[in-house]
Amino acid sequence: MRESLSRIITLTRRNMKEIIRDPLSLIFMIALPLFMEILFYYLFHGMTDQFDMKYLAPGIVVFSQSFLSLFTGLLIALDRASSFLTRLYVSKARPYEFITGYMIAMLPITFVQSVLFFTVGGIIDPSIFGVNMIFAVLISLVTSLLFISFGVLFGSVCNEKSIGGVASIVIMCQSVLSGMWFPVEGLSGGFMTLMKILPFRNASLAAQYALNGDGGVLVPTLIVLGYTAVIFTVSVFVFGKKMKAD
Repeated sequence: MRESLSRIITLTRRNMKEIIRDPLSLIFMIALPLFMEILFYYLFHGMTDQFDMKYLAPGIVVFSQSFLSLFTGLLIALDRASSFLTRLYVSKARPYEFITGYMIAMLPITFVQSVLFFTVGGIIDPSIFGVNMIFAVLISLVTSLLFISFGVLFGSVCNEKSIGGVASIVIMCQSVLSGMWFPVEGLSGGFMTLMKILPFRNASLAAQYALNGDGGVLVPTLIVLGYTAVIFTVSVFVFGKKMKAD
């Protein structure tokens, strides 16, 4: 157990160094959602409650996390292309240790995203400042694992040229199926059922409920965790197959 933890820590440190070497991607994942948060609030918050900061800020936080699927997948795909992982395969590291190392390395990014977007939201609308904001940040770390898991899976099966197109599906799903940009009350029953079943709207709801002190945070959080566990398991299996193939 101690050796496994040591290998995970070593891999995490290495991955964090690789992340820092790509500052443009980090700036993009932070600057674009921040611009959207400010712009859409001032354009639309007087028209519909959908764009009140107590709903918009957590929606933006989770939307920004969807870019982690691209960032994580690209990191793994580039490692595979550079034969870095191939050299590590001869070590005693197991597939779940590789994957855990990538996932943990991404958590500081989502922490910075969450704190920044909630803080900016609080500056615009001070009513969202409070203990619930801390809870919302913690919940956002949980929801981020879903998108990081997607990235690990995509990076395991795609090369660096195709990862962008595949990961964009997750970004689009989070944008459309979360209901963050439009009122969902008028949607048909079938489409609403799909949104309730899939993790994307549930991830946004978990962050919104946490920020607003709603007791309903447990159910969407459990749904997100369920999807995360499944994707993580599949990622471990696929990654293990790739290790043997390489």
